[in-house]
Amino acid sequence: MQHAFLYLHLGILLAGFTGLFGRLITMHEVDIVWYRMLFASLFILPFTGLPKIGCKRIFNIAMCGGLLGLHWILFYGSIKVSNVSIGVVCYALVGFFTALIEPLFFHRRISRTEIFYSLITVAGLLCIFSLDPRYRFGIMLGTISSAIAALYSVYNKQVTIGVDSKTVLIYQILGGLGVVTLLIPIYLGIFPPSQPVFVLPAGSNLYWLLCLAFFCTSILYLFQIMALKALSAFTVNLSYNLEPIYTIILAFIFFSEGRELNASFYIGISLIILSVALQTIRSIRNKNLKQD
Repeated sequence: MQHAFLYLHLGILLAGFTGLFGRLITMHEVDIVWYRMLFASLFILPFTGLPKIGCKRIFNIAMCGGLLGLHWILFYGSIKVSNVSIGVVCYALVGFFTALIEPLFFHRRISRTEIFYSLITVAGLLCIFSLDPRYRFGIMLGTISSAIAALYSVYNKQVTIGVDSKTVLIYQILGGLGVVTLLIPIYLGIFPPSQPVFVLPAGSNLYWLLCLAFFCTSILYLFQIMALKALSAFTVNLSYNLEPIYTIILAFIFFSEGRELNASFYIGISLIILSVALQTIRSIRNKNLKQD
């Protein structure tokens, strides 16, 4: 259990940089995600190979990767049409969606406690950043992205039972690359691009993409998969609500997105930390009761 929380929070620390890379890379969001998955697969494949685990299981894991890729496209789309802070604020809804979706997959009642913890997190992020009406389209993309991220985590937990973490990672990234390739024309048909797509990365774009693929994909999702083997999808997703705090602070520093860190900012941070701490304590207590 302790190792699972360590992997979880190391992953969250790396995740704090993903939104910044989305801003630093000037390419269209579909290009960012496609190259992110391509480079990540090239990093991972030499160490994992293609283990034999059965075609049905490979297909299910690949579909998980497709959900992950679609989440990334919408997340970066939200950042592109608004800003980094909007994108990560919307990510706060992942815990709320997970609290609704996870019981359906595992045939249990919706937990009012989990809903309550999720709403504490959302309230905290609303304190940090008011959702300006000018950013409605970005908020819409970010909200859909958070719902898909929740579905990814729950489905991932269900289909990867008994599979080695590195095996899961390589099939998710390769499968996600294939699914994203098929989805890109549909996405561009729904959301016509305002900049060139299908371009080769060069210069700083290439450098930032390589950093994104290695640190914030290969390493980050290995940590997340390892954490999900011992923790519930809700606990993982709720804990990832610390990610926006890191990202917003970095966005204020590097991109001047902002605003002064006033009292509401610190109230918001306190609410998010409280929500994560309460769920962590609850998870540890439930684990100890099962062992007893």
